[in-house]
Formats: sequence, C-alpha cells, structure tokens
Amino acid sequence: MRFTSAHERLLIILVALHTLIIGLVFLTVPDWAVKFGGWPQNIRPVFFGYQVGIFHVVLVCGYLIEYFRYRGISLIITAKSIALVFLLITPLFHEVPWAVPVSGVVDGAMALVVWLVHKAVNPDGEQLQN
Repeated sequence: MRFTSAHERLLIILVALHTLIIGLVFLTVPDWAVKFGGWPQNIRPVFFGYQVGIFHVVLVCGYLIEYFRYRGISLIITAKSIALVFLLITPLFHEVPWAVPVSGVVDGAMALVVWLVHKAVNPDGEQLQN
C-alpha cells in the first residue's frame, strides 16, 4: 500500500482526536478518569486533573497547527516520545496501575506510525514554507 497525504492527514487527525478525548475526559470527569486508569483515589485538588486535561487540549492545538500550517510532525513525535520514555520508566521506580505502561506503549506506537507514514509520504523531507 502506498501512503498518500490524505492518509497522513487522517492519521494526524486521529492522533489529535485521541489526545483531545483524553483532555476532555480529564476536564469533565477527572475522578472517573483516574479510577478507570487503575488508581483507587480521586484527584485532590481536582485542579491537577483539569491541568492534565487542558495540557492535552494545548497539545492538540499544537499538533494541528504545526501539521496544517507546515506539514510538520515534530511536536507529535517529541511529545509522544517523551511520554513513551516517562511512562515506561516510571513503573521502575513507583508502583503504578496498568494504564501507565499501556499508555507508554500506545504513545510510542503512535509516534512510530506517524513518523513512518510521514517519511513514506515525504521521502525527501519536504515541508511547506510560508
């Protein structure tokens, strides 16, 4: 299968949608989010749950602005790669629920797929110039 810019655009939108959903869940039902992830306690103060949510929304804006303005993927690759490392190293030092390493693997997989598709669509590393 040959990837096209339409495939890449859909992939970026899906990654952004995934991040947006996480952000909206933390902004609207943060206590449910942490319970779903395996923590027994609520987030207190709840501000920190909201902060996680708005951080994800900011990332979505950055992903989409960079991609649609420049066809760039640097922010997605950087954010997902940092998340991969952080989420897979954390269980080595702290007891964490299932959601932490699983989220790390998912973030790493998203970074890899975005990078591979981007390279297939842009083999010469072309990006838009404004």
